[in-house]
Amino acid sequence: MSEHGSAAYTKAIRDFLAEAEEIVEQLATELADLFDSSAGGELNPDLLNSIFRGAHSLKGLAGMFGFSDISELSHTMENLLDMLRLGKRDIDQPVITVLIDAQELLAKLVAALATGDSTGLASEITACVARINACLAPSEEKGASSPLESLGLSAQVLSSLTEYEEHRLIENISKGRTIFNVHASFDLSTFDQELTRITELLKSCGEVVSTLPSIGANMETHIDFDMIMGSTSVLADIENLLKESGVTITELGRGSAPATSLPPVVPCKDSPADLLTVAAPVPKPSSTEVDAADPLQNVLSPSLPLSDTTLQSAKSMSRTVRVDIGKLDELMNIVGELVLSNSAIADITVKMRTEGFSRISIELGKAAKALERKLTELQKGVIEIRMIPVGQLYEKLSRIVRKISREQGKKVDLKFYGADTELDKLIIEDISDPMMHIIRNAIDHGIESQTDRVARGKSEAGTIRISSSQKGNHVVIEVEDDGNGIDVEKVKNIALRKGLVSDISNVRDRDALDFIFLPGFSTSDTVSEVSGRGVGMDVVKNNITALSGMVDIETRPGHGSRFIITLPITLAIIKALIVSCSGRMYALPITSVLESLILKNSDITTIERKEVIQVRETTLPLLRLESFFDLKGTSESPSEYYVVVVGIAEKRLGIVVDDLLCQQDIVIKPLGDSFSRLHGIAGAADLGDQRTILVLDVGGIINETIRSGS
Repeated sequence: MSEHGSAAYTKAIRDFLAEAEEIVEQLATELADLFDSSAGGELNPDLLNSIFRGAHSLKGLAGMFGFSDISELSHTMENLLDMLRLGKRDIDQPVITVLIDAQELLAKLVAALATGDSTGLASEITACVARINACLAPSEEKGASSPLESLGLSAQVLSSLTEYEEHRLIENISKGRTIFNVHASFDLSTFDQELTRITELLKSCGEVVSTLPSIGANMETHIDFDMIMGSTSVLADIENLLKESGVTITELGRGSAPATSLPPVVPCKDSPADLLTVAAPVPKPSSTEVDAADPLQNVLSPSLPLSDTTLQSAKSMSRTVRVDIGKLDELMNIVGELVLSNSAIADITVKMRTEGFSRISIELGKAAKALERKLTELQKGVIEIRMIPVGQLYEKLSRIVRKISREQGKKVDLKFYGADTELDKLIIEDISDPMMHIIRNAIDHGIESQTDRVARGKSEAGTIRISSSQKGNHVVIEVEDDGNGIDVEKVKNIALRKGLVSDISNVRDRDALDFIFLPGFSTSDTVSEVSGRGVGMDVVKNNITALSGMVDIETRPGHGSRFIITLPITLAIIKALIVSCSGRMYALPITSVLESLILKNSDITTIERKEVIQVRETTLPLLRLESFFDLKGTSESPSEYYVVVVGIAEKRLGIVVDDLLCQQDIVIKPLGDSFSRLHGIAGAADLGDQRTILVLDVGGIINETIRSGS
């Protein structure tokens, strides 16, 4: 393969992975919804159709690229889903469990393509396909006579119905719903919009089973349709709903239970307003599919003469472009370099003015200011492109909760708030694992069994609340459960037994909770697949600290716990305060800087061997930066100190430095794995004069100072 061909193939594979990941994520969300709806006994046919389309689309994509394992598994899923949507197989918990397990295996296969490691997956595919095939046996026949005979449909209409449409009609009759025929005539130039509008109105009070073209009075200028639907509403209600649409409604028949004037039946239920507000786009069906739920599916039939006015635009309705985050990182670095170049131009302007080039320097200064304004707009735009709603993370967490609660045999209600709050894409990716560990511990350790909850006067189902909100330049994410809470005394005793402390009498409850984040620390008496090995919470702390964030714990024994995570909105281009200490320069993110002070030796006092100062009747702990990094300073003790007051969430700290130099926009760049163990360093940044300085991790410094007591 040529170099150009190889590059094109690599790009195609990347596009496949992005598309496949999107489909698999959507399958996971919809299968979880199917699990919930099946427990209530009311099946959403649109939901089942969407799952079927997702498996079908993934099969086609994988087959086109030659990924036979993904294609085989998704094809087997498609077979089972087709039986379910046609009513040939009942939907029960074992079937849904098999489908969920198959989706999780598909996610593993897609991830294996990205990493190149598919070890052990072949045997899992074989086992999963065998389980799905075992579910393909059809359910018992429910009778030879068809209830459709009672509807009085013409032989032409009956022959036009697909197998799926016949099944949905029979299902509506069996549930006691009334079957209506809605006849509508539309102008050829606007029929598609009008048909969609009428269909949506009908869906608000029932299920539109089939949409068929019919013979009209004026075929030259109009096109007619018959829409067959099932509803619990009476004829008068539907006529009132469509009273200004010029349609004719005929009652064809009803099921065994009488139809009454009831609230409209809405087959496609939306989530509550305070729950998920963001969902991945549903994969579009291929041209080979027949979807009865789509009113336009049977419109462009070869037997139906249509004029040129019915041809639709090929312009895409979506305005979304999928962009590799690596390209955004590269663009962000370029913007950062431009910002530094502009700063250098501004410095040259000042120097020219002092050396007698006043007129030229003034003109150059104006140009630099105009460039600065445009760079600020560009910088803001690039940052906004990287921002995505936290709701996308919520979708993943909801699936984890359903799976773990099912495995643990516990009932858990998950409530989301603030799904519209936005965070940097990379921060959301890096926070996924910490959130997963916190929720796993909440279900395993926090939420009690149903028997224990009832005995304590609680509801049978536990509740986990996840909320996010923006506070200034930070986003606060809270994970709260109404379970047992954390036994602080037990934590202290475990810390004593492990030799972490020699005396627990002086350990405050708030300080004891920090032990939970130490490697190998666990309060669980037994080891399970979910938790108990002391692995996880240290990962939570390390990952959040690496994002310049902080995590706090609040707990009430018997009432539950709350984890409070504070994160910066973005780690891309930020404004920083440049300080100096012992001849070295450092950058402090301005989002964490509260104020700066000048202090004398007499202002500093010592409490329990810790230096503190009084700021507006509040005791503020001090940290000498040269001591924290073990720098060699000058032997002379200055009479005055610069103190930068920093804070994240409710924690405050005064950092003592030698001088405050300036404020500057910087781009934080990682230092690499070799420096990953350095505490208090978030990364490095280039200045406009070819110098590189370290960027301080304020959250890490505060945590390290509080933990060590230095």
